[in-house]
Amino acid sequence: MGITLEQAQAAIQAAHQKSLELGVKMNIAVVDAGANLVAFARMDDAWLGSLDIAIKKAKTARFFDMPTGDLGKASQPGGPLFNIEVSNGGLITFPGGLPIKDGSGKVVGAIGVSGDSVENDHTVAEAGRVAVADR
Repeated sequence: MGITLEQAQAAIQAAHQKSLELGVKMNIAVVDAGANLVAFARMDDAWLGSLDIAIKKAKTARFFDMPTGDLGKASQPGGPLFNIEVSNGGLITFPGGLPIKDGSGKVVGAIGVSGDSVENDHTVAEAGRVAVADR
């Protein structure tokens, strides 16, 4: 079974809370196992340009079932996945997107976060992922 709306909202809430703790304004997206948007939050005054990036990070993490930062490492010049970011209608290959797994280890969706440094994007996404993982 894919991620439920209740789980997606829990991920959004946890990520939002982490954003507040860090003092950053984020766009937060959660997609289901089919990479379809289930839940989204744009914090007040978060960058408009990051809205699309958050959704694409979530989709990218689900398309490849790996953190977007890991995909980015493999897509550097000379790497085995160089230029992959131009596939699938455009991917995001820097940190901030994470797959979400259930208790059995099956990927049920993904979260994508954008609006600050890639380190903070990843930290906020991780908070959302943990809120749903193993439930």
